Amino acid sequence: MRDISEEVSIQYVPIMPQQAWPWPWKADSFFDAMPECVAMEPAPVLPIPPEIRQAEYDLVLLGWQPWFLHPSQPVTAFLKSEDAKMLAGKPVVTVVGCRNMWLHAGEKVKELLAQCSARQVGNIVLTDTNPNLVSLLTIIRWAFSGKKEKSRWLPEAGVQARDLAATSRFGQALLEATQQPEKQVGLHERLLADGAVQLNIGLVLLEQRGIKNFRFWSRFIREKGAAGAPERQGRVRMFKRLLITAIFILSPLSSLTAFIQERMQRKRLLRDVDYFKGLDYEPGRI
Repeated sequence: MRDISEEVSIQYVPIMPQQAWPWPWKADSFFDAMPECVAMEPAPVLPIPPEIRQAEYDLVLLGWQPWFLHPSQPVTAFLKSEDAKMLAGKPVVTVVGCRNMWLHAGEKVKELLAQCSARQVGNIVLTDTNPNLVSLLTIIRWAFSGKKEKSRWLPEAGVQARDLAATSRFGQALLEATQQPEKQVGLHERLLADGAVQLNIGLVLLEQRGIKNFRFWSRFIREKGAAGAPERQGRVRMFKRLLITAIFILSPLSSLTAFIQERMQRKRLLRDVDYFKGLDYEPGRI
């Protein structure tokens, strides 16, 4: 492992929404953000300062997170904006932080990067490594109360501190990619060798099922108006109740059927795992 922070010049640039999202979230505003997130029609973000857009960089690390199996609204807004042209021809390493589900959102990020002519040369995935139910409870606590730190019964929320600290293992490969452009070819393979992407077969099945439901509810809610419209709040609440029911009641049954399906389709799913670990993009893969 190697900390390279003293060996490179790093410029941190936040992607900021024009109107700040509430934090901690209120349930109504959280679920009302879903339809536009899934439709890839996000609320706008603030412009990137000109001195950042016009500067030259050896490597760009794009940190992002998924919302509702899609890229979060701020990162989608940036990648669809004129400012994203600053990435044209630039080598980009994406870094996603999430609870566990990132595949479909990652495909959308690949697509958006290609549309602005960026070169994705690596991908690092950081997830909450606690058991599924534990990570679900802690992320709910964090999102709706703002409490990230561990409590008497639950660990800290999100990507664990030990896992964040362990990302220093990627330092050497990233340093060489900034100093020697030819090392950008094959960078992702080096990152994978250091464990940059851990992927369970079952995640592929869960996302394939879940994305269809999100698309349906996004269209259904948007039929009643734009974000925040009072006319659509009844459908937003219907979606909220259904999602909560699916998570806490239907998940065990879904896990059982996914287990059976995994055994029956293992060869295909293993090919899917190899694909999602890589950087290639095939439209409609999930």
